[in-house]
Amino acid sequence: MMRDVTPHCFTLIRAIYAQLSDKEKAIADFILNQPERFIHSTISQIAEELSVADATVFRFSKRLGYKGYQAMKIALASEIISTTKDIHETIAEGDDEKTIAEKVFKSNIRTLEDTLQVIDPQQLKDAVNALVNARKIEFYGNGGSGSIALDAHHKFLRSGLYTSCYTDGHLQIMSAAQLTDQDVVVCISHSGTSRDVLDALETAKKNGATTIGITHFSKTPLSEKADIVLQTVSLETEYRSEALASRLAQLSIIDALYVNVSIRLNDRMKTSLQKMRNAISVKKL
Repeated sequence: MMRDVTPHCFTLIRAIYAQLSDKEKAIADFILNQPERFIHSTISQIAEELSVADATVFRFSKRLGYKGYQAMKIALASEIISTTKDIHETIAEGDDEKTIAEKVFKSNIRTLEDTLQVIDPQQLKDAVNALVNARKIEFYGNGGSGSIALDAHHKFLRSGLYTSCYTDGHLQIMSAAQLTDQDVVVCISHSGTSRDVLDALETAKKNGATTIGITHFSKTPLSEKADIVLQTVSLETEYRSEALASRLAQLSIIDALYVNVSIRLNDRMKTSLQKMRNAISVKKL
């Protein structure tokens, strides 16, 4: 979908930065570091300064989802006016422990803020509706995403809904083969290219299950194949990978889904929580 004006130009650039070519990264760096100068330059001036073709700058604006260079400048100008410039501080070897902690916290905060900007409200609503009405909910994830899937399962157990979680590729596809059109599968993959998760998703879809994908804000196999897509934004730094930075955003999306579902279920949720608390009480000293 093309955008004429958007307040999220910086967010869009950071979201796809890792996937850009060297020439595209040069354009992105120019915008992020000198946005005021960019909006007062013509496409030819930018192209000449960066030693790229005019067409490269134009295609960059299209890649972000704008109709063209001028539309991107309008969006950028709107964001500069409405927000203060966000400067990402990278961690340096000479930083002390407190400084590193502050930079990590600030990076996490920005990841959450940027992710909140790109979440599609309709997709979020569709995801909540699907979960509330599901006969069974399954969470799939491998590696680091597997821990997110386990956390989601742990939360949704409290809802009274029937949930399960699989972090093994074989178990994922075996379970997906047993699903029906009354079930929902939540597939978590930052890269959106996990072969095991994608295979399980396709199997679940063949059986009529609704599929929800939680993945990075870019065009990925998971975002293209899932029925409902919830995306995150995170920036890779020298000491922390993009996937590592995205964990908090993924967890926050899960939390948002859980709270929404809890409110919708209400009495059922309260009954389930009470049963769980009574059962857990015997484990406490």
